Amino acid sequence: MKNTTNLKIYRRYAPIYDSLMRFWTAAPRRKAVELLKLKTGEQLLVPGVGTGLDLPNLPAGVCVTAVDLSPAMLQQARHKRQELVGFNVMDGQVLALPDGCFDALLLNLILSVVPDGPIAMQEAWRVLKPGGRIAIFDKFLPEGSRLSGFRRFAGWLIRQIGTDPNRRFREMIQNIPDALVPVDIPSVLYGQYRLILMIKPVATTK
Repeated sequence: MKNTTNLKIYRRYAPIYDSLMRFWTAAPRRKAVELLKLKTGEQLLVPGVGTGLDLPNLPAGVCVTAVDLSPAMLQQARHKRQELVGFNVMDGQVLALPDGCFDALLLNLILSVVPDGPIAMQEAWRVLKPGGRIAIFDKFLPEGSRLSGFRRFAGWLIRQIGTDPNRRFREMIQNIPDALVPVDIPSVLYGQYRLILMIKPVATTK
């Protein structure tokens, strides 16, 4: 799906995004990075890096590739990490990257933003090495809950500013049947946001 609407929205958000998001997302962003247990020399991809609020949380010695659809957001991100980072303008739904080239991915607040969350999730899975990890901090509709008329309307309003609160995580991974999810815990806003760790199994020979 094309992402031109979000490109326009986040071009406007770029100058004020940090002031809106930094304080209340700081703790879960740090926790998401901790879930990855990153090691020196590992290759990390951060799709939808935005203004780079996650970058200061990354440990030294990790090789970071950070991509975002919005050049304006990336411009803000370039000043947030002293170590070298590979910044690229790229759509998280269509990653121009080889299969299985990253040890870990950090997907913070992207699956609820891109037009097609399951496609973005499949792309993340594709570029992840077997045995690799994905950490996610995002908002999802609680599993098993009913989507009420009020929530549908509220979701429609919120989508006008570039994000969808009514997506279900299980729908994000429905086409990734081998995904291991050892961590799925509530986070901010009474669990409307969650912290999730996924692991890609290592193929075994029979």
